[in-house]
Amino acid sequence: MITLEEIYQGLAGEFQNQTGRTAGGSSELAVRFYAVAAQLYSLYVQGEWVRRQCFPQTAQGEALDQHAQLRGVTRRQAAKAAGTVRFYVDQPRQGDTPVAAGTVCMTAAGVRFVTEADGTVPAGALFCDAPVTAVQAGGEGNAEANTVVYMALPPVGIAACANPEALRGGQDAESDEALRERVLDTYRRLANGANNAFYAQTAMSFPEVAAVTVLPKNRGVGTVDLVVAAQEGAPGQALLDKLQAHFDRVREIACDVKVLAPAVEAAELELTLWPQEGRDFEAVAQAVRARLTGWFTGERLGQSLLRAQLTSLVFAVDGVANCAFSRPAQDLALDRMTLPGLGQLTILNGGEAAGGEV
Repeated sequence: MITLEEIYQGLAGEFQNQTGRTAGGSSELAVRFYAVAAQLYSLYVQGEWVRRQCFPQTAQGEALDQHAQLRGVTRRQAAKAAGTVRFYVDQPRQGDTPVAAGTVCMTAAGVRFVTEADGTVPAGALFCDAPVTAVQAGGEGNAEANTVVYMALPPVGIAACANPEALRGGQDAESDEALRERVLDTYRRLANGANNAFYAQTAMSFPEVAAVTVLPKNRGVGTVDLVVAAQEGAPGQALLDKLQAHFDRVREIACDVKVLAPAVEAAELELTLWPQEGRDFEAVAQAVRARLTGWFTGERLGQSLLRAQLTSLVFAVDGVANCAFSRPAQDLALDRMTLPGLGQLTILNGGEAAGGEV
C-alpha cells in the first residue's frame, strides 16, 4: 500500500511540475501538503480495511460473521463450564446446614464457580451436592476432579468443598481463524445434499458438535456413518439422538444414516516440570494441568497424540522453565473414528530432589 511519504512527494512533485516552484523544508506550503497527504493516507488505510472485509479470506470480526451467515455458518459462542461441587461439614449435626445459591468456590489458580441453587446438608449427614457454573465463560473454566477446593466465603458450618467429578463444558468463543476455516470449507467442499460435505457441514451447524468424521459406505452401499464429538469430548446420548432425528429428516432417499459416538483412547500423561526461578511449583503445575486438560476436547477427533505438541502446550504456560514427558513414551497414532482422551495426569516436580507430584 502507498505510504504517507509517497503521497506527499506526489503532491509536491505535481505542484513543482505545474508551477515550477518547490515546497521544501518547513515552509507553509509543505505543511499544507503534509496535512492533505495525511488525510489522503487515512482514506487509503480505510479503503484497504474495507477491501479486506469484502472477502472471507481476510475479513475480521463482525464482517466475517456476515460472510459466515451467507454460507449458513454461525460463530460458536463462549460457554461456561458446569458441574457439581460437594460441600462438607466437619461432623454430623443435629440440624440442617444450608448452602445458599451464589456461594463462590474456586481452584488454586483462582478459577471461580458459583452455586446455581440452594443446597442443604441434612441433619446427620456429612455433605451435600450443589450445581455450579463457572463465573467466566471459556475453556479455562474446565476443572479436573477435586481441584475446586477453596471457598471465597464459607457458609456457616461448612468446613470444606470439592468437586467429585470434573467440571466440563467450558469453551472459548470461536476465533476468527477457526470460523474462517469453516466458512472457506463451504466453498472448497460444496454440499449437494448427498455428498460428504453435506453431511459434515450439516452436523457442524449444530453448536454442540465440535468435530465430525463422515464414513460413506461404512456398512455397505447406501449407508453413511457420522462419527461426532462434542466440545467436552464424547457426545451424550441426547446429542446423538438429536442429530439422528435431524438426519432422518434431511437424508437422501434410500440412504441409511447412522450417527455414532467415537471410540475414546485415554492417554496416561506423566511429565516432570521445572518452574522458573522464584515461581511456585503448585501454582505453575495447576496452570499446566488446566492447559493440558483444556486441550483434550472433541476438536481432536481423529488426530494423533504427538509428544512434541504436548510439550509445546506446556512450554506456553507462564512460569515453565523446562519439562520432560515420560508418558506417553511415544506418539499415539489414532484413526479417524477415535478421539484422544485424557487419562491420569501426573506432574512431578523437577525442582525437588525427592520429586513430588500433583
